[in-house]
Amino acid sequence: MPAPAIRRVVTGHNAEGLAIVAVDDVTQGQIVTQGWMTDTVPSNNMDDFESGMSQPGPSIPGGSALRFIDINPGYRSAMHRTSTIDYVFILSGELDMELDGGETVHLRGGDIVVQRGTNHAWVNNSDSVCRLASVLIKAEAVVVDGTVLEPTMV
Repeated sequence: MPAPAIRRVVTGHNAEGLAIVAVDDVTQGQIVTQGWMTDTVPSNNMDDFESGMSQPGPSIPGGSALRFIDINPGYRSAMHRTSTIDYVFILSGELDMELDGGETVHLRGGDIVVQRGTNHAWVNNSDSVCRLASVLIKAEAVVVDGTVLEPTMV
């Protein structure tokens, strides 16, 4: 089942340098809906809108991404790590975040997670959809005692 549609309003500038609404559309993915992405950090607010409006792969090329994720009841993601820092906002519903160190944290609407390149899985043990909004920003890989913790999703 496709995720709920998201209205995306993106600002820009006209020829005189005044602020305008450059994009006002609706976007919809299957499970993950890309709100916006950039190719670099810092971002370039002068580039075209093509890459910003593209749909996601599992990682980001070198910039940032705004994503909405709808996790259905009974779903369990694979354990995964990315080379990003992720600001995750639980918008509605609830789910569990499992960490490879053995901890599980129960999350509800209104909670946030700052995911710092750790290996984790999302598990929805409830009977309703859990909606997340997530901002991913490219980060260096984590190094622990000289060992690089490689991303498992690239």
